[in-house]
Amino acid sequence: MTPRLLRTAVATALALGALGALGLTQPARAASSDGVHTVRVPDGDPHERSLAPRTTEPFSLIGVTWDDPDAALTGTAQVRTRSRESGTWSAWRPLETDVRTPEAGPDRDRAGVRGSTQPLWTGPSDGVQMRVSGSRLPEGLRVELVDPEAGSGAVHTATVEPDVVGPAAGPYSAERPVVTSRSAWGADESLVKDPPTYTGDTKAMFVHHTAGTNDYACSESASIVRGVFLYHVQSNGWNDIGYHFLVDKCGTVFEGRAGGIDKPVLGAHSYGFNTATSSVSVLGDYSKAATDAVVRESVAKVAAWKLGLYGIDPTGTVVLASGADNGKYKLGQKAMFHRISGHRDGYPTECPGQHLYGDLPEIRTLAANAGKSAEPAAEPPALLDDDEDVLGR
Repeated sequence: MTPRLLRTAVATALALGALGALGLTQPARAASSDGVHTVRVPDGDPHERSLAPRTTEPFSLIGVTWDDPDAALTGTAQVRTRSRESGTWSAWRPLETDVRTPEAGPDRDRAGVRGSTQPLWTGPSDGVQMRVSGSRLPEGLRVELVDPEAGSGAVHTATVEPDVVGPAAGPYSAERPVVTSRSAWGADESLVKDPPTYTGDTKAMFVHHTAGTNDYACSESASIVRGVFLYHVQSNGWNDIGYHFLVDKCGTVFEGRAGGIDKPVLGAHSYGFNTATSSVSVLGDYSKAATDAVVRESVAKVAAWKLGLYGIDPTGTVVLASGADNGKYKLGQKAMFHRISGHRDGYPTECPGQHLYGDLPEIRTLAANAGKSAEPAAEPPALLDDDEDVLGR
């Protein structure tokens, strides 16, 4: 061995010894691609798996994925992360496990689609510990560490797209809200391999929350959106970010899935009801935290404008047919929904959190007030039987 190689070997051994003394392990069997660093969870007990504390590549968002996109993690997944700034470890934090692969479209049919938890925003971190338990854990578990500041698509800008489009004509039209464009928040369009899929007219708006932390600065919101995009594309294997719009706790609206915010783009947000619907997801967890007025107003403005493009009263209802057996509705089963509904109305989940869900009546009222009644309707719509398909409008 040459003197240089000897010095390198000794330095490596000393570094590994130091990590061992701190109770940390090296990130074995890890891989990275375009801002996402993955660590495979060792196989073993079908009911419990874990990762010991370890130093990792930098990341700010974390989640867990597995091989079978149709398998559910019926249990709990928890993570601890280490702050890059302070070096301290967080408390154990749960990951939401109610994500499902879309029932149709390229997000389901693409090779490499994986099952997953919701991602969690951690802020700048460089260490992780994980534990997961359940009745029978899916195979191929891995931890996804997302660094939204890495990769070719990292763009650092807060430019907001100007509101230059006026209200559409019609009895329930509304002005388009100011929206932060994909280029402004830094979407790496090279990662979106397939063109958008378009469905029929948008019939309803589903409201979500990202189920991450509320402890973020609004200056970080573009990074959070970029992180969710990378997680949905690189970790879930979807074609694009699942949501059509995202709103941060300061009320800033972000463009989500590509294809045109004024177009009926097929999303990946509400398993069983992705067709002919749109979505808006609020950054944060509203199971315990209350929303601010600016959040409710922004969600209402997005819904009023989007539904108004089709002349839809945002306080009305619609019958939708489920596109999958999703645990709440059977394939083909019809159900009545508010035009502005919560994710839990169509799928067995706590999303969008009890507080945001409780805000939906107010959001519907705000959306109605945001609309501009350009002319009265010729006559009120006829009442339809529950079994009648009213997806035409």
